[in-house]
Amino acid sequence: QVQLVESGGGLVQAGGSLRLSCAASGRISSINNMGWYRQAPGKRRELVAAITSDGSTNYVDSVKGRFTISRDNAKNTVYLQMNSLKPEDTAVYYCNARGVTYYSGSKYYTGDYWGQGTQVTVSS
Repeated sequence: QVQLVESGGGLVQAGGSLRLSCAASGRISSINNMGWYRQAPGKRRELVAAITSDGSTNYVDSVKGRFTISRDNAKNTVYLQMNSLKPEDTAVYYCNARGVTYYSGSKYYTGDYWGQGTQVTVSS
């Protein structure tokens, strides 16, 4: 049906940059909101950044001015550019897509989906 595939995680030194990508595949008609969450060991999963279908964005305060979320609606892909990374940004980052309308058989369906997660590690 619908799958989200993430890429771009890895190990980087403090002050460095990484760019995460998440591509949604399937017979997708539209996607409402897309976003990135993260979960550090022993902590709850938190919303990092989100973007609506018309490009409105919001960020958690701790990443404002350092991270930028963007999307390519034609490719059903969302990106997270992460600059000035800090050790406290270390976490598994998950892509999320809400309000995904897709075609299956002879019907349209709508659902929410998660990616498998990608590890981001920032060394001090």
